[in-house]
Amino acid sequence: MEGILSSHKHQHERHDHHHHNQTAVPIKAAILTMSDKGSRGEREDKSGQVIREILEGIGADITLYDVIPDEKDIIIERLNKWKDKVNLILTTGGTGVAPRDVTPEATRAVIEKELPGYAEAMRMESLRFTPRAMGTRAVAGVAGQCLIVNLPGSPKAVEECLRVILPAIPHTIEVIQGKVDECARK
Repeated sequence: MEGILSSHKHQHERHDHHHHNQTAVPIKAAILTMSDKGSRGEREDKSGQVIREILEGIGADITLYDVIPDEKDIIIERLNKWKDKVNLILTTGGTGVAPRDVTPEATRAVIEKELPGYAEAMRMESLRFTPRAMGTRAVAGVAGQCLIVNLPGSPKAVEECLRVILPAIPHTIEVIQGKVDECARK
């Protein structure tokens, strides 16, 4: 286990500040923020802006963005509407245990295949900073040819989690779209 963790750490450090999208498939992304206050214009969407900055830094084309309330049916409708227009949807907010946190349930209603490694990696990273990370229920998965990943709601946690999963995103999208074989490590 030590070897796996240390090699991951080395790989993470190597890629940390040099995320360039060198994939055959361009990343066409959507950012969906779940926030009751944000959807009413009562709160600035700082987490969505963090996602935008990081994605723009790797050359992703962000074509869709919205802030919607923490309503399961609205989230499901939006994910279903967007999944055929982009190959990556990053959500932020609604992943905790509060009564209105329903993003994971909405995401599970849309995805066909769950990718637990994304959520596990994010939780592992967040646990380095706070034990509260055990209360997050973020999920990730595939809907058609789109990767959907739930990120936490706080800007700091969004940055920590997105930096951890970012190196895996281009390859996952390529596999989903049939551009490369699953087992490219020979």
